[in-house]
Amino acid sequence: MTQIQPYAVLLALGPGAELRRYPAHTLISCDVGGDFDSAGSRGFGPLVRYISGANQKGQQIAMTSPVLHAPRSQATHTISFVLPEGMNPADAPRPADGRVEVHEVPPRLVAALRFSGGWSKERADRKAEALMGLLDAAGLSPTGAVFYGRYDPPWKPGLLRRNEALVEVSELSTSSRSV
Repeated sequence: MTQIQPYAVLLALGPGAELRRYPAHTLISCDVGGDFDSAGSRGFGPLVRYISGANQKGQQIAMTSPVLHAPRSQATHTISFVLPEGMNPADAPRPADGRVEVHEVPPRLVAALRFSGGWSKERADRKAEALMGLLDAAGLSPTGAVFYGRYDPPWKPGLLRRNEALVEVSELSTSSRSV
């Protein structure tokens, strides 16, 4: 079974939505060109090759979920895998592919809205809009752009797939903790 990136739920924000605290973690990422719908496939290959041993040590690394998708523009996207818990950038072997980068993400506060079904830009945009509405209602402020997490392989039936719209938010103030 694939390891899921750990997090702690701090607060329910609505149906399928929650505020989470993620510990520091290491990502391997690949920037790709193309449209939203094809970006995941374009970035997946170089990342799978890295964890399959296309790295300086020839080391195989366990697959984890989610696969993260961060749109940077209409035509540029960053696709990332979360490395297994406890693997920091110093432990991660250098990628053989120059398009793959290893970097650490500090602990962060993230709002998440879970959804099932197929994957499309239109669907993701609707979920991002819903997530932003939930943040507004809760008095929370995003500190970046919405990104997405996909937990399941493409052959899993759409209604059983776990997807999420995610956005980093500013730290909770004392007054907003009672939300």
